Amino acid sequence: MNTLAKFALGMMGQLRPKPARGDARPTIKLPTPDRRSGLPLMQAIARRRSSREFRQDPLPRPQLSSLLWAAYGVNRRGGGRTAPSALDAQEIDVYVALPEGAYRYDAKMHSLVLVAASDLRRVTGYQDFVDEAPLDLVYVADHARMRRVPVAHRESFASAAAGAIAQNVYLFAASEGLATVIRAWIDRGAIADALGLNHDQQVLLSQTVGYPKDK
Repeated sequence: MNTLAKFALGMMGQLRPKPARGDARPTIKLPTPDRRSGLPLMQAIARRRSSREFRQDPLPRPQLSSLLWAAYGVNRRGGGRTAPSALDAQEIDVYVALPEGAYRYDAKMHSLVLVAASDLRRVTGYQDFVDEAPLDLVYVADHARMRRVPVAHRESFASAAAGAIAQNVYLFAASEGLATVIRAWIDRGAIADALGLNHDQQVLLSQTVGYPKDK
């Protein structure tokens, strides 16, 4: 579906998921992430860029595991994460839209938990490439975890945390030869409905990841 058609559906409140492709498992236990792979940091920064053309090939499970760990995994004792959050609220949830279903990343268990047995990729943004790229990430802030943060500051604090996660994804993608782009032009209401979010949960950003089309 092209961008204008999706935008028109969004304006009418009719942007909906597609049926899932394949069977969605209730839980996917991810393999141990490879913490020794990839390029040196400065080389990864030099290669960091946004790309909007993706092949449809799925990421192998080990690579998906390392991607999610780099994005917002647990990297030390005590439950500390690879991206910061104000007062260690850890208010961001990372959702993964795959052809077979939408999952929430459980960092403590390093696993994916099914939240919707449908293909939500088309709902994660108005751009046409999100429909067929192998995965789209959605960053959601849970304000219920931010009780110690003044209400007026919660969205900006959570957005800063989501930005740090997105940059982790950018650097991982650059290091692994993947393509990625962060997206804020999204139908947040449609995404919230498709994921079954409650009133305390706020959709912030989406990010597409996959293999570059020219390789």
